[in-house]
Amino acid sequence: MSKEVKDDDSKILSDAIVEGMQENKAEDIVVLDLRDIENAVCDFFVICSGDSSTQIEGISSSVMRHTRKELSERPWSLEGKGSKEWILLDYVSVVAHIFYKETREFYDLEDLWADAVRMNIPNID
Repeated sequence: MSKEVKDDDSKILSDAIVEGMQENKAEDIVVLDLRDIENAVCDFFVICSGDSSTQIEGISSSVMRHTRKELSERPWSLEGKGSKEWILLDYVSVVAHIFYKETREFYDLEDLWADAVRMNIPNID
């Protein structure tokens, strides 16, 4: 498979993850395009915030349901479901980070990957 096809697939997956997040009213969604960053761990990070542990778990469930339904994709791994402060869904080429607001501020992934192309997704009311 050519790099261009792989890039298209990872972009489609990142868009589906955003849609899954929006279905559960995730806030402050940011997509970081890491494709031009040397030694990046994946093609995209999709980051969002939730107001409660219940919402964080709901967002992760929504993302998994949406990506499975639309693209027949399942995460390679799921981390943090027990802590309810940060759930990570690893789809290999795209990693979704679902944070409790204060935890997101603490880790500040957007600043850590500041060289990435950043796309802010407007909140849905």
